[in-house]
Amino acid sequence: MNENPVVIIGAGPAGLAAGYELISRNICPVILERDGRVGGIARTESYKDFYFDIGGHRFFTKNEEINQLWDELLGDDFLSVNRLSRIFYKGKYFNYPLRPANALFNLGLVESLLIFISYCRARLSPSPEENSFEEWISNRFGERLYRTFFKTYTEKVWGLPCSEIRADWAAQRIKGLSLLVAVSNALFGGQQSKSLIEQFSYPKFGPGMMWKSFMDRIVAGNGEVLLNAEVSSIQHDTKMITAVEYSSGNVTSKLNPSHCISSMPISKLVKLFKPQPPAEILSAANQLSYRAFIIVVLIIDTPALFPDQWLYVHSPAVKVGRIQNFKNWSRFMVPDQSKTSIGMEYFCNENDQTWNMQDNELVEMAKGEMVVLGLGEKTQVIDSYVVRQSHAYPVYDSEYKKSLQVIRNYLENFSNLQTIGRSGMHRYNNMDHSMQTGSLAAKNCSGESHDLWAVNEEKSYLEEDRGIREIPAVPEKVLIGAFARIDKLAFATAVGTICGLLVLGATLWIISRGGDVLNSHLRLLAQYFIGYTVTVKGGFIAFGYSFFWGFLFAWLFAYLRNLFLAVYIYNIKRRAELLSLRDFFDNF
Repeated sequence: MNENPVVIIGAGPAGLAAGYELISRNICPVILERDGRVGGIARTESYKDFYFDIGGHRFFTKNEEINQLWDELLGDDFLSVNRLSRIFYKGKYFNYPLRPANALFNLGLVESLLIFISYCRARLSPSPEENSFEEWISNRFGERLYRTFFKTYTEKVWGLPCSEIRADWAAQRIKGLSLLVAVSNALFGGQQSKSLIEQFSYPKFGPGMMWKSFMDRIVAGNGEVLLNAEVSSIQHDTKMITAVEYSSGNVTSKLNPSHCISSMPISKLVKLFKPQPPAEILSAANQLSYRAFIIVVLIIDTPALFPDQWLYVHSPAVKVGRIQNFKNWSRFMVPDQSKTSIGMEYFCNENDQTWNMQDNELVEMAKGEMVVLGLGEKTQVIDSYVVRQSHAYPVYDSEYKKSLQVIRNYLENFSNLQTIGRSGMHRYNNMDHSMQTGSLAAKNCSGESHDLWAVNEEKSYLEEDRGIREIPAVPEKVLIGAFARIDKLAFATAVGTICGLLVLGATLWIISRGGDVLNSHLRLLAQYFIGYTVTVKGGFIAFGYSFFWGFLFAWLFAYLRNLFLAVYIYNIKRRAELLSLRDFFDNF
């Protein structure tokens, strides 16, 4: 083992991406993973040859570097899956994103009309503040649609009223298309946004295949991946991490890292520091919270249950928040095609009532709720399995931003420490963003300088902007100019002036020539312009008339053109924003 290795804490997607990048640079890392398998929350568990994903992880990204990495590691074991996910509400299935005909049929005419009125009210008189998730969604879709399709599910996930969930979480998770991209796609086809994709890739036997391939490559490159190795302390001299102590069984070992990259929960990280951080840092760490997650796998004696990969359950009558159908992700996840396995997902807090339920109690609850939802009968369930996952989702409550900044400021003092991934940054990143933070952290160990906190935040790091902004064959400035609003007054004044000057100029030209060839024709204007004669005075009278009518028609033209484009662009933008909401649910 290298005497001063790069130590990576956590072998989830971010940690493994960091390890793989280091191996490609001939740096041999040591990865410490407290679990018995790699993958973190994106791992694949198995029970009697039934495979299941902890939460459901689609492999799709606009980041070409990550995309190539996935293809390189899995190749032919990557399946292309047609996506189907719906909302289950009041015993009916709603397409997501919502489709007018489907929603109208399921909700009924009266409820649909009330939702539309609520939407119009929100657009005409939005809330002046957007501090909470409730305000953010209601301003965009109306309070009634928010209560129908967002409130119950979101509060199940977070265990908080939507009025206490910060709006910046919604803004981060629900990234609509830019207006330019939306218009370009509508006109020229262009590159689709992430939210419009109807297919995604998925490993044949679940995401665990991917992470196992990462681990094998790292080990083959002389890196080390130590499983069942839990970090017990992180020693420092206030400026650098000097040692990472970990235990494996009854054996405690120590590493002296040249660099330390951590994907463990950032609040837990600082609590392991020796000497302890100042009291205000520990207090800030205690303020950060994570939502836990339980998946109850039911093996059902039927070849098919529903066609979706997953359902969002918006009924307050049951505790289950989402239901995965693993066979619909990949048929290889189920060894016997006459059977189906589903994952009933429950969101909770660690050590709350749901978390502390016995496995048999959880199974009975899941079976009962399956019956309540009309998905099957208890007698069809032939086996079951339960998995608990702590620190699954970083909570964006009213205190998190301030507390996180306090910790970040403290950790900046350590020149050889970087935090990565969802838990390591207390940021609700997608899998590709988490992996990107890992890769960039590894590059920083080689002397590069990347801002990990800019990933999924600043434009230069957004997946929509890394090698995929190929939409327009038309230059951006041309599109902007073409769809710019016409100033009605300026346009009308210019057209009116030109019309007036043309008639005045024609009149003065004839007078200056002293001829009568065109005189009789121009005099016909007197039928429309009262008082006009082919004289200097008549020319100015014609100028006034021509200016007036030119101004009027140009103003009307500009008004109608602006109105038409405003409606057109508004519809494109609203459709794009609604489609992008699908990612809000998909990436829980």
